[in-house]
Amino acid sequence: MKLLPRISVFFVFNLLCPYSSFAQTAATSNPSQGEPKVAVVLNSGDASVSLVDMRLREVIKTMSIGKEPHHLMMAPDQKTLLVANAIGNDIAVLNAITGEVKGRIPKIIDPYQIAYSPNSKWFVVNGNRLNRVDIYSAQGSDFTLAKSITLAKTPSHIAFTADSKIAFITLQDSAELAAIDLASQTVLWRMPTGPTPAGLWMTPGDQYLLVGITGADYVEVIDWRTRQSIKRIPTGKGAHNFRPQGDRKHVFVSNRVASSISLIDMQTLNKVGEITGLPAGPDDMEITPDGKNLWVTFRFAKKVGIIDIPSMKLATVIPVGKSPHGVFFYPRAAWE
Repeated sequence: MKLLPRISVFFVFNLLCPYSSFAQTAATSNPSQGEPKVAVVLNSGDASVSLVDMRLREVIKTMSIGKEPHHLMMAPDQKTLLVANAIGNDIAVLNAITGEVKGRIPKIIDPYQIAYSPNSKWFVVNGNRLNRVDIYSAQGSDFTLAKSITLAKTPSHIAFTADSKIAFITLQDSAELAAIDLASQTVLWRMPTGPTPAGLWMTPGDQYLLVGITGADYVEVIDWRTRQSIKRIPTGKGAHNFRPQGDRKHVFVSNRVASSISLIDMQTLNKVGEITGLPAGPDDMEITPDGKNLWVTFRFAKKVGIIDIPSMKLATVIPVGKSPHGVFFYPRAAWE
């Protein structure tokens, strides 16, 4: 019988988190008060992180973080930021408010994209270059690899059903969407999508999956229960990633090739707004807790920008490192 790896994360978190179980259910609202002070920007091409003073709007520190940091996420404790180093084969652990590095979770192989299931029971890792998805049991203070699933080609982004039963994975170079049963760690189905599917977003009530079709110029709407593509929402070339506005009605999508950001109404499934004239390669996005500013990384311009949401205009840009990808600060607007 082959034993699957068990990775202890207690040594990383025991000083950070005054509670018995790391895998707590994420809060539905921000427990912290006040405005965020530091934005964390991942520079994938420089193997570094830029810390940006959000009031002064300038970089105050750049530090090495690990090879090819692409994506990041808040841990279920709502205090800890996890940064996935795809080539470094580990996850850096940061203080979510200050950006200070606190430790590492080693031997997480090829973590291009990472995500906790809504109930915090499962930790899913997309191995983009290795064409696989690793599913860890995240109960207690240990990560135990439940199963490694081969999914050619190029697993990219992740979404879940609200009940944490199914994980959805985009396969960029296969032009497919896959569904995985988390309890059994088996592939339920795969279906074709438009070219180079990337970002995923589930509309309220688990009604539809929105897929950013980076190889084209639209967001594909998937009825995942019937496995049917029901609509294409024209946005812009290189439709890539999503950030909900927080009102359960609208979601932003970045168009990397068009250098624009579209606003989609999740009820009517229509584009209702557009931000144009942006620097090259808008990618990941985050919204300030007051809902007024949208921060966005520009992968091809070595900058992070701040968009005034009421006017839908770019307010300022801040030079950072090479190929900036993820951006994060806390507190932040609700993810709804």
